[in-house]
Amino acid sequence: MDPTELLKLLGIVIVVAGFALKLDSILIIMVAAVATAVVGGMDPVAFLDTLGESFVSNRSMCIFIMTFVITGTLERSGLRQAAAALIRKLKNASAGMIVSAYGVVRVLFAAFNVNFGGVAGFIRPVVMPMEQAAVERDGKKIDEKHLEELKGVSAGIDNVAWFFGQVLFIGGSGGLLVQGTLAGLGYDVSLADLAAVQIPVAVLAMLAAIVYYNIIDRRLMRRRGRADASADAAAEKDARAEKGGDAR
Repeated sequence: MDPTELLKLLGIVIVVAGFALKLDSILIIMVAAVATAVVGGMDPVAFLDTLGESFVSNRSMCIFIMTFVITGTLERSGLRQAAAALIRKLKNASAGMIVSAYGVVRVLFAAFNVNFGGVAGFIRPVVMPMEQAAVERDGKKIDEKHLEELKGVSAGIDNVAWFFGQVLFIGGSGGLLVQGTLAGLGYDVSLADLAAVQIPVAVLAMLAAIVYYNIIDRRLMRRRGRADASADAAAEKDARAEKGGDAR
């Protein structure tokens, strides 16, 4: 293989390195695109033509861009703080209850093919601050490991709800794919029938996910309680030792 052909893979290297270093994602992609165009011998006009054609053919991505802009503006205006303050007013709310409520709302909206942001657009600015506020209701900061596991729980319930919920939408791509596959095998099935069959599957999947993630939440809270108890015991022991030293 001609070594110069490997230079055309420079864009991939830039993307991998950029995300590994946690740099700005949009900047990484643009730098990778420009670098690929340069090493590939593409002139500026052809590069801009290709970029414009890609943008037009994927113009639905503008919806995601708008979501990110709106979410960022709301976060700057105090969305996370408002979400956390709301949960502090609900004395019995736990992280598991919040995740469960989000999962139910998510699957209901998915059944009508309504996507309101997912992990980036809704969980990060709204759900996670609520969960964190529920855990920190005792006045102690949440530890990093606990927070990371809550992020995984939140992303998990989002995936389950969206995956099983969107199939309930009549006319969705998943239903059309199944209908077309069955038609090729000689089975004439309507989209309404496919959605009806999927309802109990979605219900069972959500119940299993809710139970599972609530078990994880309780396990995390028990671990947090043991850690706090150990820290209090160590502090009390140190105080007694210091008091005994002063007495001598």
